[in-house]
Amino acid sequence: MVSILLAVIYLAFISLGLPDSLLGSAWPVMYRELEIPISCAGIISMIISGGTMISSLCSDRVTRKMGTGLVTAVSVALTAGALAGFSVSGSFAVLCLCAIPYGLGAGAIDAALNNYVALHYNSRQMSWLHCFWGVGASVSPYIMGYAISAGHGWRNGYRMVSVVQMLLTVVLFLALPLWKKTAAASPEEEEKGAPLKFSEILRLRGVVPVLLAFLSYCAFESTCGLWSSSWLAGERGMDGGTAAAAASLFYLGITSGRFLSGFIADRAGDVRMIRGGLLLALSGVLLTALSGGSSLMAQAGLLAAGLGAAPVYPSIIHSTPRNFGRENSQAVIGMQMAVAYVGSTLMPPLFGLIAERITLGVYPVYLTFFLVAALLMSERVNKSSRP
Repeated sequence: MVSILLAVIYLAFISLGLPDSLLGSAWPVMYRELEIPISCAGIISMIISGGTMISSLCSDRVTRKMGTGLVTAVSVALTAGALAGFSVSGSFAVLCLCAIPYGLGAGAIDAALNNYVALHYNSRQMSWLHCFWGVGASVSPYIMGYAISAGHGWRNGYRMVSVVQMLLTVVLFLALPLWKKTAAASPEEEEKGAPLKFSEILRLRGVVPVLLAFLSYCAFESTCGLWSSSWLAGERGMDGGTAAAAASLFYLGITSGRFLSGFIADRAGDVRMIRGGLLLALSGVLLTALSGGSSLMAQAGLLAAGLGAAPVYPSIIHSTPRNFGRENSQAVIGMQMAVAYVGSTLMPPLFGLIAERITLGVYPVYLTFFLVAALLMSERVNKSSRP
């Protein structure tokens, strides 16, 4: 029964990743057809991120009331409906309206499932859970690419993914009895007490450092992914195709690294996985910075940065019940999800402003700052965590 439920959870995380890369892959066609500025993608993205932050912060209250299984099923239904809305939209205003349930659904799934796996499964399963997110995020651009190249248009691309999400919604609703049977058979049931207030969460020992660590890590990951190609082209003289290929190695490192991390995570432990991952990511950034005109060295650095980044996010999440108590984990993880989106939403544009006013050359310094901050804050959490 537990293994069947785990398969359902993996499917749910694939569904979480499916919509995440659709907007970027479809936007070059979307903004021209809708006759809107290319910069409007940022507005839609920020609305999605805002909804995700709100649902993440409310996840403790909602999950205690509804349960993880129902929250997951309803959230996937929300994203399916939002994608269906994208598929019939004819204006920027409709896209913005559909982005609201899109973000609300994504944040609720993320916080609820991360907490459930942290409570009921080991580090291996947590690493593979996030690997499955990468599967979803990698598949959807191919679906969109097929729809556009075959002449079906971007709306049909969204429609295809929406149908997949609807099918997954049916599976998740049919699987609701599994959550109840597993909870009844396990002595480690989800907490049903009163939800914590934000002020109470922040007063928990070690919460502020872990939030800063999480924000810093997510700022590093999103900035590295977004700006690596531009930096390699602008500062290392690579042509656009080579720079784009090199940038993809960072995400390849994250996805493959999370799969490989699953085999050693239980033995190494969350603390070592976080520390080792951040140090490896830092080494990768330094290798890229010192690459000079060597394309191979730069690509090796980005791959190493991705491999190092791979275990950090899942290990921080998995260590939350141990660090802050099972009774507080859903509230803390919800807040972690919220600050994660703050870091990934605001820090890459901030670097863009710095690069525009100073130089792209500060890219490695910017990444190093966040990696060092994440490492220092995570070590503070280790010192203050529960025995």
